[in-house]
Amino acid sequence: MNNSVATIDTADPQRLIRRLSRHWSHKFPVRQEQKRSEIRLTLGDCLLEAGEATLRVRLQAADEEVLPRFEAVVVSHLQRMAAGPLPEFLWQRQTHKEYP
Repeated sequence: MNNSVATIDTADPQRLIRRLSRHWSHKFPVRQEQKRSEIRLTLGDCLLEAGEATLRVRLQAADEEVLPRFEAVVVSHLQRMAAGPLPEFLWQRQTHKEYP
């Protein structure tokens, strides 16, 4: 599997997770816990985790060529869910078999 990970600073990461999970739950399977959400999109899997003042996003796709488009889709949706502008997402590519 091909992974891409980004961590951004945000005042209320749990709010972003709740809003994006609710938004996508109408079209995709979502498993949401208190500070974490897993969303299975057609492009791949999206894992959102809230830290104290950070949001960690991990994307997993079967095809590495899909990752740039997947990153752009997730960022655009998170920007729409945020109360104000979010910092730039600096994606790091990783190779793992599945989420830890």
